[in-house]
Amino acid sequence: MSLPTRPLAVTINGHRRGPIDVPEGLMMIDVLHEMLGLTGPRLGCGIGICHACVVIWDRDDRTSEEVRTCITGAHFFEGKSIRTIEGIARRDDTGRVLALSPVQQAVLDKFSFQCGYCTPGFVMAATVLVERLARVPVPRSEVEATVSAALEPHICRCTGYVRYYQAVRDVILATPGLTRDAG
Repeated sequence: MSLPTRPLAVTINGHRRGPIDVPEGLMMIDVLHEMLGLTGPRLGCGIGICHACVVIWDRDDRTSEEVRTCITGAHFFEGKSIRTIEGIARRDDTGRVLALSPVQQAVLDKFSFQCGYCTPGFVMAATVLVERLARVPVPRSEVEATVSAALEPHICRCTGYVRYYQAVRDVILATPGLTRDAG
């Protein structure tokens, strides 16, 4: 007996993938790992609590949001554009990394991770936050609370929270246009 399949076509990290036949009900994390070889999003809890598996969904209105791939069926992403952690750094045409994103560099500079398993999820959350603040800056006095709210759903089993939060805060405070004076 075989599982019924449906075609799936999705843009991942700027490249159109598919259509590929994907079993109905298969979670996107499984498609990413097993069918596309993208293992950056981590399968942590498998029930949508830890957020290690998130990808960024780039909406047509130029906003972005995190989506948990361990609880979201692959066919939800039909026709959509997403980014995985593999697509955050700037790369050349051959795929070689030219530069890490500011968030990735800050996480590395602050040595924010311990085991690193949750790092992709934190980087994705911080990337969505930075992109949101580029559209709607936050008062400097609210940076701490804004970072906390954005990263709060993510779980780090090694207790690396302080360094993740510091790295994201530092990126926001160092990037022109992400903050504004209160008022």
